Amino acid sequence: MNDIGARDAAAQQAAQEVDVVVIGAGQAGLSSAHHLRRVGFEPDRDFVVLDHSPRPGGAWQFRWPSLTYGKVHGMHSLPGMELTDADPSRPSSDVIREYFDAYERRFDLRVRRPVDVHKVREGDGGRLLVETSAGTWATRTLINATGTWDRPFWPRYPGQDTFRGRQLHTAVYPGPEAFKGQRVIVVGGGASGTQHLMEIAPYAAETTWVTRRPPVFREGPFDENWGRSAVAMVEERVRQGLAPRSVVSVTGLPVNDAIRRARADGVLDRLPMFDRITPSGVEWDDGQRVDADVILWATGFRAAIEHLAPLRLREAGGGIRLEGTRAVADPRVHLVGYGPSASTIGANRAGRAAVRDIRRLLDGVPVAV
Repeated sequence: MNDIGARDAAAQQAAQEVDVVVIGAGQAGLSSAHHLRRVGFEPDRDFVVLDHSPRPGGAWQFRWPSLTYGKVHGMHSLPGMELTDADPSRPSSDVIREYFDAYERRFDLRVRRPVDVHKVREGDGGRLLVETSAGTWATRTLINATGTWDRPFWPRYPGQDTFRGRQLHTAVYPGPEAFKGQRVIVVGGGASGTQHLMEIAPYAAETTWVTRRPPVFREGPFDENWGRSAVAMVEERVRQGLAPRSVVSVTGLPVNDAIRRARADGVLDRLPMFDRITPSGVEWDDGQRVDADVILWATGFRAAIEHLAPLRLREAGGGIRLEGTRAVADPRVHLVGYGPSASTIGANRAGRAAVRDIRRLLDGVPVAV
């Protein structure tokens, strides 16, 4: 046995053995852990939940203070415990952090944090090795619930490194007061981009909205049929092994009174994507230019799944092909909060489905692929 093989064998021998490792303790991870307990798995003995965040709350704990609970586009309660009587004027980061904390304690989920997962690789005896900052776990199955918050997407444009102003991403958006008296370009046609613009406009000297595609504003209610159709479109991409799009990206922007006012006031007048960034702003090939002090990239996030790379789950299309929540390339691996389940209600359902599949696999019931 060579040195690498000896180290691998020693690592597996020292690993803690469990049936399930859950990576991530946001909505998807907590839902999965709850359903594991419901079907008889015991925390620490049978499964473990690992979370890299310093405290409960998932990605919500990092949201900007001005995103109050009343502005959140629906927060579906976790299974078995309703979120009730939340003050709509409080920051959503506080409301949901407290709710997740109470949920973990009520169901004794024993989340371990902060734990950074470095990689997941093949071990011996059909187990997966989950290597982390807190040691190694040898597991029979894996539920990956890492979401997207840790992978903000920054597009690249010519001249970007020459800009003398400030560039920041939604992931570190500090709130509107930080832009008082400044000229701000907001890039991105999603919900975050419009929210940032509407908040910043009263404080900034000037705002400019730039998007790659014309924004789609949707009037009327987002009823169950429309939501089901949107999820189906995202699900089909995942089934084909393509990189997932968010459910929000295929629904369009819901029009409410605030959106109507912003459109009437010109705050949501959109320009096409610029061609280059200059030291003082941005330019288009037709000669148009806009000077700016800040470029705010509201350009979304990508799935945080780099730690799964050793398992070679990605398809040629850039995504992980799933059947339900199960990775087609490895039925021991489930992804929840990924693609069609990247919503609060979708994450709940995905957690239940993943646990049902895992229970069958560990009981020796054949899994169709």
